[in-house]
Amino acid sequence: MTGIELLEISNDSLSVRALEFSGNTFWFAGNKGSYGSIIDSSKQLTKGRVIYEGNESLEFRSIAVTDNFTFILTAGNPGLIYRISHENDSLALVYKEVGETVFYDSLKFWNDNEGIAMGDPQDGCFTILMTKDGGNNWDKVPCEALPNMIEGEAAFAASNSNIAINGNHIWIVTGGAAARVWHSADKGKSWQVMESPISQGGAMTGIYAVDFYDENLGVIMGGDWNAKEINTSNKAITRDGGKTWSLLADGVGPGYSSDISFVPGTQGQELLAVGTPGIWWSSDQGENWIQLSESGFYTAAFSQMDEGVLAGNNLISSFRLIRK
Repeated sequence: MTGIELLEISNDSLSVRALEFSGNTFWFAGNKGSYGSIIDSSKQLTKGRVIYEGNESLEFRSIAVTDNFTFILTAGNPGLIYRISHENDSLALVYKEVGETVFYDSLKFWNDNEGIAMGDPQDGCFTILMTKDGGNNWDKVPCEALPNMIEGEAAFAASNSNIAINGNHIWIVTGGAAARVWHSADKGKSWQVMESPISQGGAMTGIYAVDFYDENLGVIMGGDWNAKEINTSNKAITRDGGKTWSLLADGVGPGYSSDISFVPGTQGQELLAVGTPGIWWSSDQGENWIQLSESGFYTAAFSQMDEGVLAGNNLISSFRLIRK
């Protein structure tokens, strides 16, 4: 690997943390009620905006794309899920929740019908929403069906990256007082919680991102948002579905990062880590890292091996990994 090629798509005042690729299109959502799409082949960008009851400052940090719809979810109060039709771009509000403690962090769909959203604690447990009918209806998982959380344990709405799904499995990562991995092998019917070696105990420490290559191989990434240069206890790998985690490249490589992805087409060997301090790449499952750029982004999405889009504060760019 020799580097990365970045090509600017947009540089307006939008902050974009929610990005996903499906079909031939990148979908994104961000601050100021913004959302939109980017055609992969032409990089043509189209924008839309949501204004809810006069509120022009909705903060969208979660996104999920199915065959026919794109779903976007606000962070903060009110909690709103909108469904965008790919057929005619129509917008429908499919979930609404109002309350001082409402704060959603991430959203994923397995297929056209089944989806999950998670948010910060309410009434003593993490908030988990499930849909089984394509987002028409959302049900909150009762606290008694979830494991006990640790006081001060929360999650970060960093890059729509604290949920990973693979097959029937769900992994949810946490931060704050504890940096743990919540796992369900049956689409949320039952749960177990695993400890991780990621930095924890501070207000902004913990796991910010998770990705799984298959049901066994996964990576977690994070650190301390208040001390982004620290690169100890901030990245780890599992080869048993999350039961155990081992630190990666401790003390070398990237510090705080808000998103991590397995590079498609590399059989789970290559990783791309993204954060405001820059872009990092590993060819050997995180044992060694190369910094590709000091340009800061919040999140990345691949369209194919070596190509995709990066999004961040005031900037959306396409990228291409350049190999020897």
